[in-house]
Amino acid sequence: MVAFWKRLLSHPGAMIGLGLLALVLVPALAAPWLPLADPTLTQPAQRMLPVGSAAHLLGTDALGRDLLSRLVWGARSSLAVGLLATGVAALIGSLIGVLAGFFGRFADALLMRGVDILMAFPYLLLALAIVAALGPGLGNAMLAIAVANVPFFARAVRGAVLEIRHQAYIDAARLAGHRAPWIIVVEILPNLVPTVLLLMTTTLGWMVLETAGLSFLGLGAQPPDADLGAMLGEGREFLTTYPRVAVLPGLVILVVVVGINLFGDALRDLLDPRLRDQGRSLEPRQVGNGSNEHAENGADNEAQAHQAAGESEAAGPSQSAGASQAAGGKPAERASQALGDLQDEDGSAAESTPVLLAAEGISVLVPAEQGAAAAVDRLDLQLRAGERVGMVGESGSGKSLTALALLGFAPPGGRLEGRVDLDGSDLLTLDDDALRDLRGRRIAYIPQEPSDALDPLLRVGYQLEETIKAHASEIGADARAEPDKRPVEAESKPAGAGARPNAESDQRGADHVIAANAGAERAGSEQVGHHETGAAGADARDSVTGNAGGGNASPGDARSGTPGAQISERIETLLKRVGLDGIADIQRRFPHELSGGQSQRVAIAMALAHEPDLLIADEATTALDVTVQAEILALLERLTHGQDRALLFVSHDLALVVGLCDRVLVLYAGRIVEDAPRDRLLDTPAHPYTALLLACSPELGRPEKALPAIPGQPPSPAESTWGAAAAGCRFAPRCPKAQPVCEQGEPTLDELTPGHWVRCLFPERGKASNASNASDVRAGDEADGADGGDEADEVDEVDEVDGPAGADRSAHLDGSAGNDGTRARRESISNEQGARP
Repeated sequence: MVAFWKRLLSHPGAMIGLGLLALVLVPALAAPWLPLADPTLTQPAQRMLPVGSAAHLLGTDALGRDLLSRLVWGARSSLAVGLLATGVAALIGSLIGVLAGFFGRFADALLMRGVDILMAFPYLLLALAIVAALGPGLGNAMLAIAVANVPFFARAVRGAVLEIRHQAYIDAARLAGHRAPWIIVVEILPNLVPTVLLLMTTTLGWMVLETAGLSFLGLGAQPPDADLGAMLGEGREFLTTYPRVAVLPGLVILVVVVGINLFGDALRDLLDPRLRDQGRSLEPRQVGNGSNEHAENGADNEAQAHQAAGESEAAGPSQSAGASQAAGGKPAERASQALGDLQDEDGSAAESTPVLLAAEGISVLVPAEQGAAAAVDRLDLQLRAGERVGMVGESGSGKSLTALALLGFAPPGGRLEGRVDLDGSDLLTLDDDALRDLRGRRIAYIPQEPSDALDPLLRVGYQLEETIKAHASEIGADARAEPDKRPVEAESKPAGAGARPNAESDQRGADHVIAANAGAERAGSEQVGHHETGAAGADARDSVTGNAGGGNASPGDARSGTPGAQISERIETLLKRVGLDGIADIQRRFPHELSGGQSQRVAIAMALAHEPDLLIADEATTALDVTVQAEILALLERLTHGQDRALLFVSHDLALVVGLCDRVLVLYAGRIVEDAPRDRLLDTPAHPYTALLLACSPELGRPEKALPAIPGQPPSPAESTWGAAAAGCRFAPRCPKAQPVCEQGEPTLDELTPGHWVRCLFPERGKASNASNASDVRAGDEADGADGGDEADEVDEVDEVDGPAGADRSAHLDGSAGNDGTRARRESISNEQGARP
């Protein structure tokens, strides 16, 4: 309650509304005890006394009655009638709306037809008719106004109940055996409080106006009783000679209505947790040195932590990098070394793979009581073409916020700080038009819930068509390009991490082309070829131009096609690539007619509409069952493996991430605590948080293994202020290895071994033999390459990926090294997610 009053007193709308209401409400409530004259006493000898008279502060009216006394008592009567009418209308209307919306069918038809009859009459005429039938008076006026406003409450509450009754928690209450009255009282009514409160505060102002209107017409308060509307009606005759007699009641009515509306809006925002922070927003992002000051302060705090840790022998050589390696200066080095560890034996270097996107010092700031709070704090990230990076962490660690920040999206009321570089441009400084041109075309987003990307009222084919039209300038771009140059350029490009052998591509055939180069989609782009040659290059061009029939179409045929035909072909190609071409009427279906896996595949097809360079999959498999999860993961594998397209896969399931990605980022409380290649993360997790996440993963064949939960809860962003000195390691309260030095400052992200970065003063280093575990495991995996390839074929016969390379990847998941502990961990995590290609 104390926190509520603090928020109420800090809300500007609430304070202004309370101030206006206090001007009228306080004197009205205290009227019986104030030394005021009798509002009904007439004194003709003292009529129309001016303002400031001895016994009459605001003067008198035409009958010599004190204006101040009549205003105070008139406001008291008007507010009382308005409140009573609002309460009666809200009670009756809400009851009708709840019964009609919850039970539906016969109850809905019967009750709402009665409401429709009332709504057929204008509410003021209906009120006048009721008063005319019952007779004038404030009581009858109150009843007439309440009845006239019942339909307003009934229809609004019914609409809210119709939405609430289909929610999952209502179904859960039904399945738990609760009866309808219990569900209405416990589940529905609390969710209706913000709606009804908003309706009441909005209606209360109207009720006061309607009461004044009926009294103005002589149907409300009767002489000699005081009422604001009656005073306004009596004073209209003297509007030109004594205007204060009519103006003062009008001003009181204005102050009351405005104050009620302002306070009601503020109260609604404070009581509804969904709207609590909506009115609170941060200052816009300032481009310049201002945003860097906080980052520098954060680096200084980290440096202080390492200086303190350096004084302790326990910190050891993990701090060799020193405080000079600030968090914002290492993303490129980390990504290069991590990717270098994943290169094939052909000797290609990490530097040969171009940097696609680099984020430096990304902070996602949200409004909090003490100011700006960092839900994601100074995060550095770099993605290279063809790289697949996983991002894991508990719920609330900032994974989804980071993914959206890379697209330039800030949470409501918040803002982004830092830099997201794409082709030399900072995405956070671009205007809306420039961002709109990049989203979907260069960077595509796959949401956690397909319902977030699919409009429930539009058919699948239409939504795919509109997605393609979003960047209409690219339609037919490949048809206008010169096709003879692409194979030559592809042949001249050295075989790197993204190259595929020709024989392997030929085995796929035209019907199994899984992706084309993002540069082939855009005419005039510098990246105009793919790592495919011969027939594979022709298949890629057919995939981009929408020629689902294979490589027989000539450039002239593509140029002769109309944009509509090209879009249709492109839609068919996209559906084929995501495995939905076997459903004949898929384009005619609505989203609710699709299964969860089909909906997610449609969302992926929409993301691939313009061959983006980067796919961001945000918990894309969370809402799916294990079998469909495996299908979606196999699809993402086909769409990104051996190509220049990068993938950022966000998940809280470490088993899914290590089965799909090459490099893993572990997030905790908005910070990267470990960044390592997949194999090394499994072999020797350095951060205690990563080790605990792995310990929570079940192992097949070991039913007796305990699955310990990580004690405690992650810190809330509201517990700290952005830019303030860090109190220490964020994981220290939950860490089993925490030492006093961990509370003196936040550690930096230092390199433990080449390509393995950790934010910890006391990281796990493993035994001396663990340094060669990765090579031992890889050597053992090569011996079992054929078995890994067979497993991939069982999952998806179409995906004959990369020959020995694909078999080697599958063998890595199986794990057949001499180190039994490493092999057991690999097998348990891989088998936990099901069969993987």
